[in-house]
Amino acid sequence: MELANYKACICEGSAENAIMDILLDYNLLIFNREEMIEEEVIRCREAKKFEEKYLRKGFKDKISVIRILDSRGENFKLSKAYAGKVDVINVVTAPEIEMLIIHNENKYKEYKKSRKKPSDFCKEDLRMADVKSYRFVKSYFADPMVLVAAIKKTS
Repeated sequence: MELANYKACICEGSAENAIMDILLDYNLLIFNREEMIEEEVIRCREAKKFEEKYLRKGFKDKISVIRILDSRGENFKLSKAYAGKVDVINVVTAPEIEMLIIHNENKYKEYKKSRKKPSDFCKEDLRMADVKSYRFVKSYFADPMVLVAAIKKTS
């Protein structure tokens, strides 16, 4: 699928938002901030609120909405008025963004043995209390090549 001229990137949580900001800041995606609505990542989970705040601005062309979320079950149903004008692309980050940190710390074997959720493993075993916060993730991956390496390790 080819992306439309206008793009909206919607993130579910703070950690996802931080990852997207890093990727955008270092031009590591197939689109850039200048192509995005309001040139920033949007934190809006409900389709109706997204329509009200962003789609009523009268865009002439189609819009690609790229949703970054950690579960497949989240519904994002646009009204019929916008359904034909918007392509929704869901990017599921399951299991969790914290897996990037676990792989980067070379702790995957220990994580598997622990039978914990990735976020709990990071908090308890790696002593990263703020692992889900924007500030922590942005700081942890301040070097974008560390992020790229962690992504490659999970693939």
